[in-house]
Amino acid sequence: MTTDKTSPKDQLLQAALMHVPFDGWSQATFDAAIDDSGIERAVAQSICPRGAVDLAIAYHAQGDAAMLARMAETDMGAMKYSERVAAAVRFRLEAIEDKEVVRRGSALFALPMYAGDGAKAIWGTADAIWTALGDTSEDVNWYTKRATLSGVYSSTVLYWLGDTSEDHTETWAFLDRRIENVMQIEKLKAQVNNSPILSKLMAGPNWLLSHVKAPQKVPASNLPGRWTRP
Repeated sequence: MTTDKTSPKDQLLQAALMHVPFDGWSQATFDAAIDDSGIERAVAQSICPRGAVDLAIAYHAQGDAAMLARMAETDMGAMKYSERVAAAVRFRLEAIEDKEVVRRGSALFALPMYAGDGAKAIWGTADAIWTALGDTSEDVNWYTKRATLSGVYSSTVLYWLGDTSEDHTETWAFLDRRIENVMQIEKLKAQVNNSPILSKLMAGPNWLLSHVKAPQKVPASNLPGRWTRP
């Protein structure tokens, strides 16, 4: 995946990055980006109606694109599946050149009015990883995989922001532990499904969940998923 380096939004973003560590993803940063890039204010406001917030989202998407590019050029054939997921998260963090830019973004998306945008961005990262790894789930697992990875990614980012170890070795160890926790949950789920007694107790919930489907490629509505009639 590539981005158009000559697009007005990209020019604004590149101009904004030098101001974000000092002024955050703020109106002051957006104004400075307009001045530095030479983009007409009317054009800037039309492509970024919410100013620096839209640039922060574009910055996150740019990081996802860099992660996907690195995944595409990396041979993961010899890795276990859990190792591939961990590698993808690591690639995503290593695509970041300035921690302070991410720290400022975390502060922005922690605000109630932008929390939804932050959650959507993180979900998008998790979805990009699973899709790149060839996930074919079409049931409730489509949601649980992305929700779980969103949690792993979010906690790892927070740990990484405070990590001062050489080459972020402590962060990668933390990431491995979180992935191991997820694998233990998957093993527990398998044990429940293989237990005659527990499987009977879960018959009702499992029946309900069996009717939850992943979003269609061409959604028929604005709903995130769909319900199939028995």
